[in-house]
Formats: sequence, C-alpha cells, structure tokens
Amino acid sequence: MLDTFHAGLGWPIAATLLMVSFAASFITVAFGIGGGLVMLAVLATLLPAAAIVPVHGLVQLGSNAGRACLMFKHIRLDLLGVFSAGAVLGIVLGGSVVVQLNAGWILVVLGLFILWSVLAKPPAFLRNSGFVTGGFSSVLTMFIGGTGPFVATYVKSQQLDRMTHVGTHAALMTIQHLLKTLAFGALGFAFSLWAGLIVMLVVAGVMGTVVGRMVLTRLDEKQFRFVLNAILTILALRLIYSGASMLISGGTEPSP
Repeated sequence: MLDTFHAGLGWPIAATLLMVSFAASFITVAFGIGGGLVMLAVLATLLPAAAIVPVHGLVQLGSNAGRACLMFKHIRLDLLGVFSAGAVLGIVLGGSVVVQLNAGWILVVLGLFILWSVLAKPPAFLRNSGFVTGGFSSVLTMFIGGTGPFVATYVKSQQLDRMTHVGTHAALMTIQHLLKTLAFGALGFAFSLWAGLIVMLVVAGVMGTVVGRMVLTRLDEKQFRFVLNAILTILALRLIYSGASMLISGGTEPSP
C-alpha cells in the first residue's frame, strides 16, 4: 500500500524529491523565480522521460495554487483574463504535437532550455502582451514544463511590488499548469499511477511556500543566484548527455 506513494521509484528517490519540492517552493517565494526549474531539472534526472512534463505540471499546479491562495490579496486579478485566453490557445496548439516527440529529444530540449534560462533572458516581446505571453509560454510548457521565467518577464513589466509580483505570478502559473494537466489527461497520461507521490510533493511544496513567505528577501540574493545557476547548469548538461545517449543508442531510457 505504501509503495503507491513512491510510484515505484523507491523511498530514497521519493524522499529526495520531497526535499527538492520543499526547496523549490521556498526558492520561488523567497526569490521570486527559479524553483520550478530546479524541480524540473531534478525530476528529469529521476523520472521516465514521458512522465517528466506531466508530473512536473501537476506538482507545480499544487505548489502554485497553494502560493496563490496564501497571497490572494496581492494578486492583480485584472491580468488573469487575457493571459488565460492566450494560454488556452497555446495548450491546444502544443498538445496537438507533443505526443509525437521522442523521449531522447525531450531530455535534450529540456537541458538546452534550462541552460538558456540560466545564460539568457526571455525575449522582450513577452513584456508587452498578456495574451502573447500566455499563448507562447503555454505552447512551450507542453514540451519543456518550466516556463516560469517567461511568465515572470511579463509580470515584472507590470512594475509590481514584491508581494504582488509573487502572488500574481503564482496565479498565472496556476492557470497554465491547470490547463496543461487537463490536456495531458485528455491525451491519456496515467496520472493515477503517480497520484500518491504527487500529493506528497504538493504538500512539501506548500510547506516550502509557507517558510519561504516568512523569509522572503532576507537571504543574500546575489550569492544564492550564483549557486542556483551553477546547480542548474550541471543538471542541464547531464540531461543533454542523457538525451543524446538515448538518441545515439536508439534506446528508450536515458543512460545513467
């Protein structure tokens, strides 16, 4: 019975993911961004390729929904409608082709995306339109999952205070991850096989949100971001190596 809570991965891996989920939510609240990429990068090293984006999406749905509820009074509700309209269109477009991707390419693209997120910035056009941001990032989220930096660029352009930025970003990401979860369910992904682990990861994420909200910006952000970027770079390079190994060997699972 208890084995259902680790989804066949084993308790050591499940415990690692719980700690990462807590840390990822803490990072996002305390520093405004970065936690989703950490969670994505770690999931991509431990889960089967086909499960990475759907499981990440549902975990992030729970974490962001919890964050949005805790910070509801700080959300700019007027920004949600246009973003949601673009997100629906993006999810439909992305979902129409995502099922055709080879698992090796998924890992390579994930790795390249994480590297790009560390070394570059989202394009400036995302700052100007909630509809464009919702659509563009939602197409990408069906393939790579961690599109928080794209959405954060739009939220940042609204020149909000720290609390309003975090709350509004959480609300927009909740909408996107909800739509993505519904799409993967419609495409036939078996969420029930991962339900126990996902519930535990969401609970850990909510706990990280509570602690992160108490800490916020008291930590040294410059030093933290250096360490975070270094960790993400290492994880991204491993994903690229694993995905390339799969493509070269023609296998179905990444090399260790």
